[in-house]
Amino acid sequence: MMYFSQRLLAWWDEHGRKELPWQQDADPYKIWLSEIMLQQTQVATVVPYFERFIERFLSVKDLAAAEQDEVLHLWSGLGYYARGRNLHAAAKKLVEEFAGEFPRTLEELTTLPGIGRSTGGAILAQAFEIPAPILDGNVKRVLTRLEGITEWPGQTKVEKHLWQLSETLMLQSRLRDSSTSGLRDSHKSRLGDSSTSRLRDYTQAIMDLGATLCTRAKPDCERCPFTENCQAHTRDLVDQIPARKPKKAKPVREKIFLVLRNDQGEILLEKRPATGIWGGLWSFPEVAPDELDSALDQRGYRAHQHEWLPEGSHVFSHFQLNYRPLLISYENRQLVRHLDEAGQQIWYSGALENRIGLAAPVAGLLRKIQDSSNG
Repeated sequence: MMYFSQRLLAWWDEHGRKELPWQQDADPYKIWLSEIMLQQTQVATVVPYFERFIERFLSVKDLAAAEQDEVLHLWSGLGYYARGRNLHAAAKKLVEEFAGEFPRTLEELTTLPGIGRSTGGAILAQAFEIPAPILDGNVKRVLTRLEGITEWPGQTKVEKHLWQLSETLMLQSRLRDSSTSGLRDSHKSRLGDSSTSRLRDYTQAIMDLGATLCTRAKPDCERCPFTENCQAHTRDLVDQIPARKPKKAKPVREKIFLVLRNDQGEILLEKRPATGIWGGLWSFPEVAPDELDSALDQRGYRAHQHEWLPEGSHVFSHFQLNYRPLLISYENRQLVRHLDEAGQQIWYSGALENRIGLAAPVAGLLRKIQDSSNG
């Protein structure tokens, strides 16, 4: 497919996205931040989060010096919170082990938390014009359709083939494109030129193709530069490729949130463990339904006023959480028996909303409780 990179770059020169905030100066910090945020999240959602992060954390050193609570607060709403924790941990490692500079080898980059082969390749190619293939969801979709691969791309043998194909096509972009357009010249002048490589442009172009034309639903095949070469289109298999991962029934977990409110309207929150669901965020104490009675006795909540709030649910990637909030009205904040001294529990008020990380369901429930109290 020697035609691929030349045709892809010609399409991108005319139609590709070139004004995204992380594209303007090939700053590895901005590229890394955008790549982490864009994992399983669309560009339109990411842009305002990215801009808020860059405004607050101008450099990787600023990010490393921040408190995790502030990082997770700015991340709140993007989901997949392990990405936010890994981002902060990677910033610390960059400062401590690499003097705040991004390494220029895939082996070193992938030692940083949250950076795998594809993300590392995207950073190397876009920030440094170093040849490294990528295989994110957009690229997988483009390549499986182009080759008419009907097997699930997550299979080891299929993924290995896709990596090989991605590398082959990427290396073609190192050859100088003789049909450089005015749009390319304009973009090139901002980021610097390489007489032998368009790796940066190619990497963005193949992601753009998957994100804007070769989409999962309703792909715009009529405007695609590869329609006549696409096996999925030729064989009328676009809707079936890429094959979806074989489904498994998601398990359901049942929890009761203990929503302890004192006479000042504050609510007790606990900091969750650093790893796992909502890791490092603040949430309500929770118990399994069959442990409620013993928890009320052990924590000294039995004698206080109880009120069941409306049930809710939240779907994670591998299970569904159903929760029932139990509002417990407590008269004296000083009498909570288990309030620790290690900073893992706090009394929450609206004044803390912009200072701590809250999972979206927890933040929503807090607002509803406060609104009902104020009403």
